[in-house]
Amino acid sequence: MPIFKPFRGIRPTEDYVDIFPTHPLDNYSQEEINKKSQVDSSYIQMVKPYVVSKSKDIDRNLRKIRTNFEELLADRKLVQDHSSYYLYEQILPNKTIFRGLLGLVSVEDFRNGKIKKHESTLTYRKEKLAYYLDKVNVQAEPVLLTYLANPKVEMLMNHEEKNVPILNYLDDNGIRHKAWKIDNRLKMLQFKEVLEQIDSFYIADGHHRIGSTALNAENQKKKNKKHTGTEHYNYVFSFVVSNQSIKIHDYNRLLSDLNGLNEKEFLQKIEKNFRIHEKGEEPYYPSQKFHISMYLGGKFYSLHVHHDLRKQQGEMNDLDHYLLEEYIFKDILGIDDPKTTEKITYIKGSSDIEGIKTIKAKVDSGDFKVGFGIYPVSFNDLLKVSDNKIIMPPKCTYIQPKLVTALIMYDMKQ
Repeated sequence: MPIFKPFRGIRPTEDYVDIFPTHPLDNYSQEEINKKSQVDSSYIQMVKPYVVSKSKDIDRNLRKIRTNFEELLADRKLVQDHSSYYLYEQILPNKTIFRGLLGLVSVEDFRNGKIKKHESTLTYRKEKLAYYLDKVNVQAEPVLLTYLANPKVEMLMNHEEKNVPILNYLDDNGIRHKAWKIDNRLKMLQFKEVLEQIDSFYIADGHHRIGSTALNAENQKKKNKKHTGTEHYNYVFSFVVSNQSIKIHDYNRLLSDLNGLNEKEFLQKIEKNFRIHEKGEEPYYPSQKFHISMYLGGKFYSLHVHHDLRKQQGEMNDLDHYLLEEYIFKDILGIDDPKTTEKITYIKGSSDIEGIKTIKAKVDSGDFKVGFGIYPVSFNDLLKVSDNKIIMPPKCTYIQPKLVTALIMYDMKQ
């Protein structure tokens, strides 16, 4: 069983909860970040020395962020709770509800496989984030972890929801955010006991964040001669949700060229490993796994993977993303490493025809030659690749809920 422990969360006071949190910074353009950084007592204003400053003195900029954070605490714009778990819930405009628990997991459990991953990570990104953590010592956005639903956990959360939340605000996307603080000793023990029945957590979103926290912990261990493994830097701020409370959407692909082939030649080469059915001009959403939607030359096609092909290379051939990468991108388009090529653009889907319409619009614009819509990865496939230590190609899953930054934070200095 992986550790999941309470922590002393830091959150904006009631007067600042509407302006302090933000969506992840990579959702914004630099122009939008510049504008948002002008809002006094917002999270982006707090990290302004790093995301806006033109100074090349990175260490100085990061120290200033820590100073800003401590000043917000001193001014009581941020408050720190006693050790607690938190029940956190999102209610989307379409009434979809995502909920789970905020707490800390151990980097040691990540290293020993009790917290399982399914995506590869980029070394430079982990190193950059680890350096940030070393200087700032604040985790502002939790890693999203998932597990097979446990009815006892659901029952405890149902009971907790009857209380008044400590945070309740509506963001600019129309999403309602609620959080309940669980600091009663008996309640915390009840949650601890039922969570201990969970064998593994699976990373749904945040591979780089958990990887960078583990890297920072390793760096701190080397510097700390009295390291015990219980220091604050050994834990990762996490949001754990059951498989009943996540949604896995498709992540689609756009290609900028056909490797010198014309459309007819391209289709002929695809026929080697896929059955092709022309669908015409109407957008086609893949109806199931092993059916891939392709938009080329103003027409949609369904590509059905040959049955014998799925069994040739074991578990990886059970993933549409891998089949597309291996037998079209590599074999036909000459793309040996999708992680480094500039020929592929990844585009988030919506699990319906709207995502396919976006592919069509992008190709029709003339910026791309062909687009591929892929059926969403199932939760069972996510668990299977994680359990078998298979690393998916990049950008295979777009998973909800998408978490806000700095609604509740974890101070690694405490």
